[in-house]
Amino acid sequence: MKRIAVLTSGGDAPGMNAAIRAVVRKAIYHNCEVLGVHRGFAGIINGDFRVLTSKDVGDILHRGGTILQSARCPEFRTYEGQKIAAEQLRQHGIEGLVVIGGDGSFRGAQVLNKMGFLTVGIPGSIDNDIGCTDYSIGFDTAVNTAIDAINKIRDTASSHDRVYVVEVMGRNAGFLALAAGIAGGAEAILIPELKQDLNEVARRIAEGINKGKTHSIIVVAEGYFGDPVVGGPELSESSAATIGKIIQQVTKKDTRITILGHIQRGGSPTALDRMIATLSGAKAVELLLNGESQKMVGYVDGKIMVFSMDESIAMQKTIDREMLELANILAVI
Repeated sequence: MKRIAVLTSGGDAPGMNAAIRAVVRKAIYHNCEVLGVHRGFAGIINGDFRVLTSKDVGDILHRGGTILQSARCPEFRTYEGQKIAAEQLRQHGIEGLVVIGGDGSFRGAQVLNKMGFLTVGIPGSIDNDIGCTDYSIGFDTAVNTAIDAINKIRDTASSHDRVYVVEVMGRNAGFLALAAGIAGGAEAILIPELKQDLNEVARRIAEGINKGKTHSIIVVAEGYFGDPVVGGPELSESSAATIGKIIQQVTKKDTRITILGHIQRGGSPTALDRMIATLSGAKAVELLLNGESQKMVGYVDGKIMVFSMDESIAMQKTIDREMLELANILAVI
């Protein structure tokens, strides 16, 4: 194999640049040229490629986001768009692709595989909802960003005897909320996978206040009431705002809302994210050079492992309910 391509697709995640760096330098070491695709699958259709040298990926290990950028591409979902993409890849002499992203990105890789191109996927998503891996690139950084915010919010909550509802990302997945809530010592954690009686949650918060707690933190995933774009019980409000109203009504405490939003996607990746991304990028190139395709590189039990892309997409990653139960136990004053 003489020429491969690398692209990032879907939401950006800290550590993607580290993966790109590893792909490029590992491939060059084996005398294989790497083309970077700008703006994901849209870039393939538009022929937006450029050769990446070792120098091009220097000084990017510590940078958040993705130097290749990312974009949604409705055109690639059509057969006509897929034909254009395949022709562009052939014209540029690309034999294999490393696709960094989530389930949607992997499905795009499956399409290209059926059209004759070898493909390997690297999971990159702060939601950490991709099957066959304990951690996806960006998750650890996003959790630490959320924890840092929660620590600061707790300072002012304690100073003013308030309840704070902190909304973190996770449209349909509560992995980020659960990890940030446990590590941040939240009094309650609300995730889409396990709905709770909000009046009961408010009652527990009120009980803690009556026992002398001077402040409380509630962490909620943005998709607690459903997809915030498609809809929930109140389209005009966030999950945090709806929950905040209920908490304030029951506890009679001043309740404030903080929505962390896209700040969780940015920032310099943690050591763990850099390590996972680097090892995954190198392994992805190794797989392509060995002629393997439709594989996904996962990080399981502290090791880089290889799974079929079909298995990763089909797997429904589940929340560890014992962790949530433990969080509730530890929150008791």
